[in-house]
Amino acid sequence: MNGARRDGATGSPTLDEVARVAGVSRATASRAINGGQRVSPRAQSSVDAAVRTLGYVPNPAARSLVTRRTDSIAVVVPEPDDRVFSDPFFAGTLRGVTRVLSDRDIQLVLLLARPGASTARTLRYLTNRHVDGALVVSHHRDDGLAEALSRIDLPCVFGGRPWSAGDRVAYVDVDNTAGERIATEVLVERGCRRIGTIAGPGDMTAAADRLDGWRQAMAAAGMADDAVVHGDFTEAGGQRAAEELMATHPDLDGIVVASDLMALGALRVLAALGRRVPDDVAVIGFDDTGVAERTTPPLTTVRQPVEEMAERATRLLLEQVDGHTGSHAMRVIIPPLLVRRDSA
Repeated sequence: MNGARRDGATGSPTLDEVARVAGVSRATASRAINGGQRVSPRAQSSVDAAVRTLGYVPNPAARSLVTRRTDSIAVVVPEPDDRVFSDPFFAGTLRGVTRVLSDRDIQLVLLLARPGASTARTLRYLTNRHVDGALVVSHHRDDGLAEALSRIDLPCVFGGRPWSAGDRVAYVDVDNTAGERIATEVLVERGCRRIGTIAGPGDMTAAADRLDGWRQAMAAAGMADDAVVHGDFTEAGGQRAAEELMATHPDLDGIVVASDLMALGALRVLAALGRRVPDDVAVIGFDDTGVAERTTPPLTTVRQPVEEMAERATRLLLEQVDGHTGSHAMRVIIPPLLVRRDSA
């Protein structure tokens, strides 16, 4: 090839050879191949033709230097490892994300940002732009992620309403307040006269909004709203909360539970107490991510379409990464759907 340089390890064409065949400088060839700016249409066409003729394969590292893109996004989960790998919510979220990314040559990076030092490390990683954007799910009041990401101007979308910076970051959420209000109204219409709730953690917006929906429905029905115990969105947490709730309020004939996993724990407690569901105590959950179909009895619940929400959040994030600035503070609220089964 007239003395043209070849990669010594593979014998493949080099960038210098592409530049020579295209009749442009090495710098122009690099910009044309890697998506940089300041390349004329004529030079771009010449380089494209040379790449096809020679079978040149671009160097991803070189492309990153030119475009300042890593071709990766992070899914940030501020939760303990055991919860992430046991809760079907997270599996559904990752399925939704990867379904969208399968159409793009973009790598998924999973960051488990447990409270404390791990969160600080995650923020350093994101601040140093090791990824092109971040999707944050299951966030908490004190993790500081929304404020931090809005300050560094990293493309980001939150799965769920953030506690702060909601006017500066995009998010996708289900209408949690309406969902829990609907669930409570079902029990009221059923004829329940003493309805309690197992709420989620007080430092999460989903839990706060669902509790607010329960209180709204209780107030509209003229019922007391004192029968409240908080769980942690896990089966074990739901079991502990149900034990406390039934010990304090043994007259309950209806329970609204802020997640299906917690409802599973509550059903176990009611069975141990000899309380029939729904004859003695009617129970409604929230999520419908697969658990509700397998409980005894099958659980009436409020569906939040986790995979659809993750898909929409990922597309919204990719729009930001691609430079569509109008999507930086967009809010997408999805209506909930009641799924009737046998527990209420």
